[in-house]
Amino acid sequence: MRTMNPPLLKLEDVGIHFGALKAVDGISLQVAAGERVAILGPNGAGKTTLFNAISGMPPPTCGAVLLDGKDITRLNPNGRAQRGIARTFQITNLFFGLSVEENLLLAARGLGRVKFSMWRSDSARGVEQQLVDSALAKCHLESKRHLLVKEISYGEQRQLELAMSLTSSPRLLLLDEPAAGLSPADRVVMAEVIRGLPATLSLILIEHDIDLALGLVDRVVCMHQGKVLVEGSPDEIRGNAQVQEIYLGRPRHA
Repeated sequence: MRTMNPPLLKLEDVGIHFGALKAVDGISLQVAAGERVAILGPNGAGKTTLFNAISGMPPPTCGAVLLDGKDITRLNPNGRAQRGIARTFQITNLFFGLSVEENLLLAARGLGRVKFSMWRSDSARGVEQQLVDSALAKCHLESKRHLLVKEISYGEQRQLELAMSLTSSPRLLLLDEPAAGLSPADRVVMAEVIRGLPATLSLILIEHDIDLALGLVDRVVCMHQGKVLVEGSPDEIRGNAQVQEIYLGRPRHA
């Protein structure tokens, strides 16, 4: 368990409403610098919608999102990315006709002020290459850098998406089902990649593989019908009767 640091992210009574439907209903949550948190819950619990509120797509209907104590509730996704929030998505979205390294270079350039310029200084190229090399190493893709994305496996494509999110040097990383669709062997590799990320990086993880998720985080928040059902350590969540009934299914002895 990591030592608790001051909150990097703070949600204050955040809600996202679609007409009468409250997809996220008054969530308050803090994530400390360097802390790793799993958001669990059944389909429709509001997990990805909560991610959208944090990343700004769309902004919350009500409540506040604070990063380092500063209100970013109405900031657009690009503005939040520039302040250190990065995320991955359930569905992989890559440039399949480009190489692994070219995908990463595009991601590294995406937040730069001169991203549309054809002319770049040697120092700018050097910084981008350092970001790319670091992301390749962290995500175990160094040997794949020159391959086209369409030539690598699906598991490696998921690793590449994670690597692309790291090129922005985020302080808070949102991982939306990083192991979705992966084989058991690829899940092991993905877990190794996530476990090896820098200890200073705050991480919020959505994952349906509960055993995988509980092995990667310090704290778990279980959602149900847009609200927080229960919160605790991985061991506490494993033994929680409400979680077993609502998320995992009613215990067999019941």
